[in-house]
Parts: sequence; C-alpha cells; structure tokens
Amino acid sequence: MRRVDAVTGNAAFMSTAPSSLTSKVQPLAFDTGIFALAFLDAAVAFVGTEGVVHLVGGEPKAVKIHDGAVLDAASDGKRLVTGGDDGQVMETRSDGSTRVLAGQKGRWIDRVALGPDGVVAWSAGKTAHVLPAKGESKSLDVPSTVGGLAFAPKGLRLAVAHYGGVTLWFPNAAAAKPELFGWKGSHLGVVFSPDGRFLVTTMQEPALHGWRVVDGAHMRMTGYPSRVKSFAFTADGKWLATSGSGEAILWPFQAKDGPMGKEPSMLAPSPTTRVTVVSPHPKDPVVGIGYEDGMVMMVRITDAAEILLRAPDSDAVSAMAWHPSGGAVAFGTQGGKGGLLAF
Repeated sequence: MRRVDAVTGNAAFMSTAPSSLTSKVQPLAFDTGIFALAFLDAAVAFVGTEGVVHLVGGEPKAVKIHDGAVLDAASDGKRLVTGGDDGQVMETRSDGSTRVLAGQKGRWIDRVALGPDGVVAWSAGKTAHVLPAKGESKSLDVPSTVGGLAFAPKGLRLAVAHYGGVTLWFPNAAAAKPELFGWKGSHLGVVFSPDGRFLVTTMQEPALHGWRVVDGAHMRMTGYPSRVKSFAFTADGKWLATSGSGEAILWPFQAKDGPMGKEPSMLAPSPTTRVTVVSPHPKDPVVGIGYEDGMVMMVRITDAAEILLRAPDSDAVSAMAWHPSGGAVAFGTQGGKGGLLAF
C-alpha cells in the first residue's frame, strides 16, 4: 500500500475574476435548511432538514414526508427516497405523491441507496436491508453502525461501510459469503467508481480510503484540514472530486492503480473559506462547488475556468445537484436559501 497525500496543486484561471451567471439564477427561499437536492423529471426537490420536500417547477408544492429530521436521501431522477429519524423509508415523486417503502418503529433510518431495477437499500443501526421492486427484503448485519451504502454499477452488489472497513454483499446470492475490505477506523460514506474498479470511503478522520476491487489493493488519500463530507466521481470516472479543504480536491483514477503515487488536482481555491459540497456534471468535465461562506462556483476541469453562480453571504452551501441531462443545476443552503439555473 502506498500512502498518497494531498499536496498543493496548480489552479489556472481564465482571468483575474471568474465569469458570473448570478443574474441568471432563479433565487428561492424556504422556511428550513436544505439537506439534499434532486431533480425529479421536470421538478426540483429541495429536501428540508425538518422532513418537508419543496417541489419547484410547475406549481410549487410542500410535501411532508417525515415526522422529524431527514437523515439521508437518494434519487435516480425519477423518484426521491429518504430515510428519517421517524423510522420510515419514504418515496416521493415529482407530482408530490408519496408512499412508505419500509418502516422500523423506534429506529432511525441512517442511510439509503438506490440500485438497479428499482432496488432500494437502507440501514438502521448495524443492519443493512435490500428491498427489490418485487419480493421480500433481505438483511445483513455488520460489525458496527452502518456508515454508508452504495450499489455497484453492474449487478446487484451492495457496499456497506462500517467500522473496520466495507462489506460487499450479493443480496440475491445466499451461498455467496459477504466479502470484507478491511481497514482500521470508522468508514462513513462509500462510493464505487463508475466502472466498478475502485471502492472509496470517507473516514471519521480527515482522509479517504480506497481499494482496487479486483485484488483489494489499498489506497490512502490524506492531507485534508477537515473531514471530507462530500465526494463524487466525475461522469467519466477519471476524477474523484472531494470537499474538506479550501478548494475542491480531485484525485486521479485514470490509471490501473488509481491515485497511488500521483498528486491530486485543485480547483477554485479560496483563502478564506472551505468547500462544503462538490457535484460533478453528469456528462461534461465540469464540477459544481459550494463553499462554507455561501459561494457557488461552476468550474471546468480541463483548464480550471470558473463561473460564479452565487456570491458569498455567510450562509453555507449544504446541497447541490444537476439535472440528469446536464441542462440545469440547483443548490441550497443551511439557512434555507436556494437557487436554480437552467442553461
């Protein structure tokens, strides 16, 4: 295993000040902080921290989905699935219709994920559950509270992050023993690369840990001043964009060894604030970046050209999402402000 540390990169700028599209952004305001965002057909779902989804597009709607806080959310562009501290796993559609997918009375639904063919996964405590579109749910117990869930891009395989590593589980293969990808420490968020070759987790410490799936080779990505809370692969799988610093840090995953022995790239550095949210464009080499001071940038990876979407106002950006076509982007803040830009 080779240790890979984040180091200062070279950010190129098209000019001394970024271009701006702030005047084109539709400003929005809500009565609660924004926890998550998702485009659902022609609507945008702004998920409030207190269990209400605000649907923007057409006739605005506010839909109560949880009796309490939302703890996690996932979307496939058609439906929004959320887990709450009320013990419910909920599905919300663009027309405002909702239904209960599962419930565990007295338990918090900590994590949710969406897989192929309508499959939904969720966790409560140390147990991960998988519910197919048709049929009964299946469950797997892991050594500690589930920190994150992610489906592999091909086949029905679920990654369950927990203390001590990640367990890979085939829910439909009862004879297949779950496989542990171990590494000491508390593993939280988890994601597969788009080609399924790599598996990466965020840690309780300011670091990422990764594995090459074919042989379990380790990769350690450190050097962050704060914990990484937002991370995602670019659409082509070449880069893993992350928060946790004063700039968006992008780790290279083009080679067979991923980022091992390579330096990360840096985008849109700020000397006064830190990145809170990263959101890669679904098709192009562009990353949306939100900051602790409320600023939102859109940055091209190839030359680091920047476009300002929201000026800083001390209201931290908490969520950001693109339309699956790439034709629109939305963002929300901890203070309940939002913005929507269609290209």
